[in-house]
Amino acid sequence: MPKSPTPIPVTALGEAELVGLMTELGREARRWRFEVAPNPCVGAAVLSRGRVVARGFHEAWGGPHAEVNALAAAARSDVPSGEWDTLVVTLEPCSTQGKTGPCTAAVKHSGIGRLIVGELDPDHRHQGNGLRWLQEQGVQVQVLPGVAPLSAVAPHFLSWNDVDRLRRPRPWTIAKWAQTRTGQLVPPQGVGGGRWISAPEALREVQVLRGRVDALVTGVGTILADDPRFTVRPPGDLSHPPLRVVLDSRLRTPPTATILRPTAAGEGGGAVHILCVAGTDPIRHRALVDAGASVHEMHVATDDGVSLRDVLAWLWDQGVRRAMLEAGPRLVTHWLSAGFVDQLRVYTGAVNGGVGPSMAEWLQRLTLSERLDRECAADAVLEGFLLPGARRPR
Repeated sequence: MPKSPTPIPVTALGEAELVGLMTELGREARRWRFEVAPNPCVGAAVLSRGRVVARGFHEAWGGPHAEVNALAAAARSDVPSGEWDTLVVTLEPCSTQGKTGPCTAAVKHSGIGRLIVGELDPDHRHQGNGLRWLQEQGVQVQVLPGVAPLSAVAPHFLSWNDVDRLRRPRPWTIAKWAQTRTGQLVPPQGVGGGRWISAPEALREVQVLRGRVDALVTGVGTILADDPRFTVRPPGDLSHPPLRVVLDSRLRTPPTATILRPTAAGEGGGAVHILCVAGTDPIRHRALVDAGASVHEMHVATDDGVSLRDVLAWLWDQGVRRAMLEAGPRLVTHWLSAGFVDQLRVYTGAVNGGVGPSMAEWLQRLTLSERLDRECAADAVLEGFLLPGARRPR
């Protein structure tokens, strides 16, 4: 905990108004919870003499945090920075370098003299460190626990910082798929070229999501059936293309697969990694390496495939913190059964029928801790967080 703060004068902001503002910031921040997970959704406001100058929120994983967005919005206002006196933020500012710089440095650089925080970072490795540093720099700090609690604003962040997960870390995994109205992941013959179920608007959303993960994970079945590129294309962010990871226990990926071809202008593709069972055919291994892939041997699981636990540990060691699973029903259900899916994004297109097994039973019976139903053009979209360790219902 930070040392006892200097009381903030009531004339700067009344207690009732402060509580109301903090509560409102937390409620507004939740609009982006599925866009920022596993990071917390956070809200911030810059004040001058008790008046809100600007607000900011953490809106995209890997993007600027709420404090930085609030300060940037304040800089665009008609209030000079010298008159900013207080920053209100629902969660302790980060104090370490991640995909963005530490927000504590941004707060100090702004010249703001008071910081009012709703919650401390739940990770014991960071808890209170940023506030202590700011106090050492002369910033007055006040903590108002319980006003915008993480359990209400960003409960997914609490599960991300669960003791078991910190002890045995694995990437936050988003399972994304498109399905027909009956839950099939392959459209009926003659529809969408046998591949496309979603409307163009949904496909563009997926490109944005691809640009906001560290890795795209698929199975060899998808490679053989669809021969996809798994690249990021506009409007997705091409600047940091995710790793492309194929789970291929027996190295059935053809060396001529499209995923192994050089990326074209206007698209981004990370390195291709193929994960197989140890001891698989050395000739195929060499052919895939010659084609540009990196091949990694894993332990075999009970179903004769690569161990998902090994896969997740390997991804973490590669620096992957947010991954997207884009695969067929077999691998998706395997991942769900193991309890390794944290978040869902499911597009249901305006298509009847379909080919292959249906995901409908899963969607009906999985337990979601949070759910959002929305529309994207003609598609219905389900977004949700799964309860930690949620498995296939018996």
